[in-house]
Amino acid sequence: MKIKYLSIFICSILTASSWAATDNKNDLASFHKSIDGCKTCHATPNKVSDSETFENQQCKSCHGDYAKLANPKLEIDPHSSHLGDINCTSCHKGHEQPKLYCNECHSFEGLDMPFNKAKAKEPWDKGWDNEAINKAIAAGPKETTDVIVVGAGSAGFNAAIAAKKAGANVILLDKAPFSGGNSMLAAGGYNAVGTVQQKDHKVEDKIEWFVEDTMKGGRYANDPKLVQILAEQSADGIKWLESLGANMDDLKRSGGARVDRTHRPSGGLSVGPHIIDVLRKASVNEGVDTRLNSKVVKLVIDEDQKIVGVVVHGKHSGHYMVAAKSVVLATGGYGFNKEMVAFYRPTFKGMTSSNNITSTGDGIELAKAIGASMTDIDWVQAHPTVGKDSRILISETVRGVGAIMVNKDGNRFISELTTRDKASDAILKQPEQYAWLVFDNELYKKAKMVQGYDHLNMLEKANTVSELAKITGMKENALEKTISNYNRYFKQGKDEDFAREQMPLPLEKAPFYAVKVAPGIHHTMGGVAIDTKAEVLNIQSKPLVGLFAAGEVTGGVHGYNRLGGNAVADTVIFGKIAGTNAAKHALNQK
Repeated sequence: MKIKYLSIFICSILTASSWAATDNKNDLASFHKSIDGCKTCHATPNKVSDSETFENQQCKSCHGDYAKLANPKLEIDPHSSHLGDINCTSCHKGHEQPKLYCNECHSFEGLDMPFNKAKAKEPWDKGWDNEAINKAIAAGPKETTDVIVVGAGSAGFNAAIAAKKAGANVILLDKAPFSGGNSMLAAGGYNAVGTVQQKDHKVEDKIEWFVEDTMKGGRYANDPKLVQILAEQSADGIKWLESLGANMDDLKRSGGARVDRTHRPSGGLSVGPHIIDVLRKASVNEGVDTRLNSKVVKLVIDEDQKIVGVVVHGKHSGHYMVAAKSVVLATGGYGFNKEMVAFYRPTFKGMTSSNNITSTGDGIELAKAIGASMTDIDWVQAHPTVGKDSRILISETVRGVGAIMVNKDGNRFISELTTRDKASDAILKQPEQYAWLVFDNELYKKAKMVQGYDHLNMLEKANTVSELAKITGMKENALEKTISNYNRYFKQGKDEDFAREQMPLPLEKAPFYAVKVAPGIHHTMGGVAIDTKAEVLNIQSKPLVGLFAAGEVTGGVHGYNRLGGNAVADTVIFGKIAGTNAAKHALNQK
């Protein structure tokens, strides 16, 4: 790899000698004790909030935010991560060696630095403790609120903000050390019909087309009522995000859509990090009580099967109960739970996953424990383009804005804009079960995310097509012929080989690039069954009173295959619905 050094400066004056002064201990406590002892980090040393809010504020009051700490001289800078301005304690530990959260997904091989060599410590969350849960329930509620939202990704944030705007007191809980969940990894966009953006780009679209495309993509196993809501409220969801400060002005087409309806931030930014950044700020402005390092381990119901609260396992506070009239599950899917994937979809056992490590199916297990019904639970989507031998998703946007997909010899074998399931199947039928995405410098300049892949050393680069073939091991004549034909199809406006419906760019401008890809687990279409109000249904298909759900934890919206761009729309639209109805239910019970 090109990377030689990766440095993280805890303080701008920190040097090798200052580490030596702390007996070579890289933990924060060892470094700061010579300054002012525990008071440097803690208000009360023996009382730390689960979110470690005060401690993180102390870090930034001294060292500044990530923008100040960013070091443009570094080839890979953790302070300029796509995760945004997350809690310092996500990586830096008070009484342990620092450990980069980046390493949960990325592998920076060959780096000689202590932070990458930190030994794994005992996790604070060691799994379900039934004795502690029962004690918390027996002790009764530690506090009371109107609405509890479980999971601080896009669905959770949208639910919490909507509930707060509807007049409810809201507590938003997440087990991770920072918010965002799987939504932080969303790179494609948000499908919507009837927007100002489509009008400005003179794109003709209809709600019925959106519905038809989604049902067809899901093999008609979707719940038509939920799909209708997704389509009808999609434009309002864009307006909602824009009212909170989001930019959704760019427009492209994702696989399975007949027109350009995938909205994303202008400038080629990834949609997920942008939306989460906006939602984080909006939740603060609305006064949402967000608590991190706070895992919900039990949904508490009364003798009438009505929701009365949850049991939380906090990193520092232990197990405690919070009473609430409404709970919204927004915990995401189970795409990073190898056991659940192997159980529900045995043919995908052992497949790599592009999911956040938080996607472990917690909400599904919580809901099942109180009698919730599941729908399409065994349907798992493999994304066709995960970086080979990595966990990095190569966004569908790359194909959408012009890349072609070829096999190991350099031949195209399917339309690049087909649905994800068909593309994945086609790659897995290739002898080596991988493919190459090939594009030129025009696309490289247009899509910032591609520059990010280059930053991670995932791209092969060459000045000529012939040279690119040699570097990648493709057949020189085959790749040259493939690109020549594609450029001819571009000029005539018709793909004679695979009837690709949209060819935004030719492949003409050097340098040329290729990235090796293979299918990886990306989305779990099935989950908790909900109705049109986002109420969770029991096994008799009746609402579990007070329990709502939105996002990837649910099933029914996407059927057997999700179209790119529909997941973000799902989180926003049904997150809003769940939060609004949860608030309405809770406030009506007072």
